[in-house]
Amino acid sequence: MPDIQNFRYLPGHLDGAQQRELLAAIRRVLAEAPLFQPAMPRTGKPFSVRMSNCGPLGWLSDRSQGYRYQAAHPDTGTTWPPMPDLLLALWRNLTGYPAPPEACLINYYAGTAKMGAHVDRDEADRAAPVLSVSLGDSAVFHVGGVKRTDPKTRLTLKSGDVLILEGASRFAYHGIDRVLAGTSDLLAEGGRFNLTLRRVTVPA
Repeated sequence: MPDIQNFRYLPGHLDGAQQRELLAAIRRVLAEAPLFQPAMPRTGKPFSVRMSNCGPLGWLSDRSQGYRYQAAHPDTGTTWPPMPDLLLALWRNLTGYPAPPEACLINYYAGTAKMGAHVDRDEADRAAPVLSVSLGDSAVFHVGGVKRTDPKTRLTLKSGDVLILEGASRFAYHGIDRVLAGTSDLLAEGGRFNLTLRRVTVPA
């Protein structure tokens, strides 16, 4: 386990039936809010992951407006679908945070897709935890400290695993080095979904 205060790793938290139920719910979300390709703000370089969102707000990035949350899909202009009940229950049962999540980022990793070291800090509510769920192929995840240069610990995240970043770990640099193709048969198309729940606004 990483030596970071308040970092929680819950391997195998979702069993096979729960994973299939959640995947079916995510596919319904994507039927309404299809995957799109975010881009880096300064360069316009596309991310290697494709993404979508569900919940009242969605996170996105492009060259023209940068990192942000908004209430509508950037391509369709429609509001994001509701967050699946299973995800809301995970948030309630595991975080104990008094306000519900407002955004669930759906990142799809295929082939050589990865995510560089970053900190989630586009939210006004910095006290809320970040909860993520893995579905599909395993991935090599790294987490460090509050400085990009701090030593990193690596974990292999498998389908059904849950991570929670809260307290000191809320601002730890973290990312995905690579996906281990063929390690799960949950997704017929292969690859991996990562679902990240965030509270964006400060509760009234």
